[in-house]
Amino acid sequence: MTRGASPGLTLAAVAVVQFMVSVDLTVVNVGLPEIDRALGFSDVGLTWVIHAYALTFGGLLLLGGKLADRYGHKRVLLTGLAVFALASLLGGFSQVPGHLVAARAVQGIGAAALAPAALALLTATFPSGKARVKAFGVWSAMNAAGGALGVLIGGALTEYAGWQWVMFVMVPMAACALALAMRGVAPDPAPTRRGRPDVLGAVLATAGMTLLVFGIVRTEQYAWTSATTIVTLAVAVVLLAVFLAVERTTNRDPLVRLGLFANRSVAGANAFNLLLGAAMASAFYFVSLYLQRVLDSGPALTGLQCLPFAIGVVVGSVVAIKLGYKVPRRTLLVAGGLLTAVGFAWFGLLSADGSFAADVLGPSIVTSLGFGLCLGPVVSTATVGVAPHETGTASGLLNSTRQIGASLGLAALGTAAYQHTDGQTTPQALADGYGLGMTICAVLLVAAAVIAFTVLPRTNEAEPEKDAVASAD
Repeated sequence: MTRGASPGLTLAAVAVVQFMVSVDLTVVNVGLPEIDRALGFSDVGLTWVIHAYALTFGGLLLLGGKLADRYGHKRVLLTGLAVFALASLLGGFSQVPGHLVAARAVQGIGAAALAPAALALLTATFPSGKARVKAFGVWSAMNAAGGALGVLIGGALTEYAGWQWVMFVMVPMAACALALAMRGVAPDPAPTRRGRPDVLGAVLATAGMTLLVFGIVRTEQYAWTSATTIVTLAVAVVLLAVFLAVERTTNRDPLVRLGLFANRSVAGANAFNLLLGAAMASAFYFVSLYLQRVLDSGPALTGLQCLPFAIGVVVGSVVAIKLGYKVPRRTLLVAGGLLTAVGFAWFGLLSADGSFAADVLGPSIVTSLGFGLCLGPVVSTATVGVAPHETGTASGLLNSTRQIGASLGLAALGTAAYQHTDGQTTPQALADGYGLGMTICAVLLVAAAVIAFTVLPRTNEAEPEKDAVASAD
């Protein structure tokens, strides 16, 4: 535990931060039709209310994690919260499309700073034992509950208060987290100076990550096989490859020390997280569309119908806490991945003439319980054996893999679902398309379970030999 910190207040601050970030990923979705009517977006422009946030958030996470390690987790967290709150406030007052898109982009910048800093604080405050299991269980519950409740909150606010409140609602959340962090988190030590900053690596990683997300999210407008998409993704891959080469040879303080990946926990957890992020983002997307476009539920009702999912994740997280005291994290990840895959396979049977009770409730409960079992252990695993001065970097890396997974999953699975419908918008065609997307999610979770079983250590202990070598690099 960090000297001078209040573990309870630190956990509360991190929980509020994660809930806020997760809510922000989904709260705007249900309000998009109303935002379109109010501000006059074009069909393509409207998607950038979502993509602008994903672009800056995903592109800057590695840099945000490194800045947190270098200049202090508390400093970067407070700065990120202030930026996030201000952008949310200004976004609610938007009068033209460009203002809202810009506000969402700045929100993403703030989130890219605060998310890895908050997770690094959690890791430092609860380094091991039962307290760590409980802390990461709380984190996972707030993470997924925020995503599910974001749909409910967004639907209710849009229908009864106006679309502006999907932005304004972030301000009190950020203020609450700011107050908790200022009081409960110990002051940072003096900023570290571990060699000269790796400016080239930062530029290459940020540009490569941003282009990668940019290329993925634009597949709604440009097909995967189009020259625009191919060139964008190819340039992103080249930039990231050059980044890896620079990190391998640089004499400066690297943005990401490649020795981190010698730690099986770090490597396996990030691979698992990539697939988990793809499936989780797609789950909210397909279920929301099925409820509204096939079952004809309104925004508020759609949000309400997502409540069982949120409750199931909380229950799964509590079970993970109870089991985490004596069951290896690898076992929880394998079991949670397979249980989630079963839920997705059940979702794959979506029917055009179905109902919420028959087609959504049961698989929602199974899937959410599996997610709850996975979320805390995968985050905790990703920082096992990581030196204290690299926890922000490891946290930023984990957040990056989830964001990239979410963007790639939504784009790839959304395209697969659309192509399966052959452009038809009948309830049967839509249900078949969404069902296919859910079935692919099941395959992704089986693959994640295989990765957990084959890559992760069998016990919860850090790998002393590799970790010692990595820390000495």
